[in-house]
Amino acid sequence: MSKRRLTRQQQWRIDKVQQERIARAQKKDKTADTLLESGEFGSEQDGTIVAHYGTQVEVEDASYQRYRCLLRANVPQLVTGDRVVWRPGPNNIGIIEAQYPRRSSLSRPDMRGKIKTVAANVDYIIIVIAPLPAPSSILIDRYLVAAELADIEPIVLLNKIDLLDDNNRDDFERLIESYQQIGYKTFTCSATHAIGLTEFDALVHEHSFVFVGQSGVGKSSLVNALLPDDSAQETREVSESSGLGVHTTTTAKLFHTMNNGKLIDSPGIREFSLHVTEAQQLARGFREFQAHLGHCRFNDCKHDKEPKCAIKTAVEEGKISLQRLQSYRKLVAAL
Repeated sequence: MSKRRLTRQQQWRIDKVQQERIARAQKKDKTADTLLESGEFGSEQDGTIVAHYGTQVEVEDASYQRYRCLLRANVPQLVTGDRVVWRPGPNNIGIIEAQYPRRSSLSRPDMRGKIKTVAANVDYIIIVIAPLPAPSSILIDRYLVAAELADIEPIVLLNKIDLLDDNNRDDFERLIESYQQIGYKTFTCSATHAIGLTEFDALVHEHSFVFVGQSGVGKSSLVNALLPDDSAQETREVSESSGLGVHTTTTAKLFHTMNNGKLIDSPGIREFSLHVTEAQQLARGFREFQAHLGHCRFNDCKHDKEPKCAIKTAVEEGKISLQRLQSYRKLVAAL
């Protein structure tokens, strides 16, 4: 197929965008150089990106002091959670010199479908479920697969346990137990009744985490219950101005919980979900499938109707639950 030729107007627009990007980079680097030449900046030190404001970022140092910083032109795009080398200056201004490698990253599609990193160095993805709205195992599995593929440890958190009663308690206990058997950490709490919050905060002590889950499970209540009053108010303002579940808003901020957990939060992150396009990639996101992948008769086995499928054999032997295989098949069908 021959390459499509651009019209003169299309080529002009592309060139104009490129020139604008070059001009912004040159201006940014010139501004940083001018500040450095003033000689008022301190020595290099480590810091963490805690917020992003257009061409500037907010950096937190080891003493939790925060500075607005410019970026050197050779520094790549940064997101909340990134570890950086920076130099502090007067009036809470600083300059980012370099970025440390990320140990993990959380990404999602933007409005145009392009994959965009929204947070870095996340230790835990907390998948929040609740008795109301009733959870579905396939939805939980979507989040678990997304966490596995991002190489971030997931935790299933059952919120609103005050809504458990004789009619639904057994079902939820079986649901939680099924994920414990696979090897996932689980936790129960009630944000509105302050049940289990101290224990949960101790679990995430000095670790960074995000809350994800469907609307109505109490993510906002958990955020507000875990954060100091001033930080909780700030997250409420972000949610109210952006709208929970609005996918166009992915700018994240880092907050410290009462026990110094590091919550990275934004409406876009709370609605984070799975985005994969291949069945084989999807299968790698099922933790208990790992030991059996590569042992099927066919290399491109879909683990459905193919003969001598190692995954189906593992189900028959009780090593993988039928429910998880069915979840996998439903997710494949939705690709």
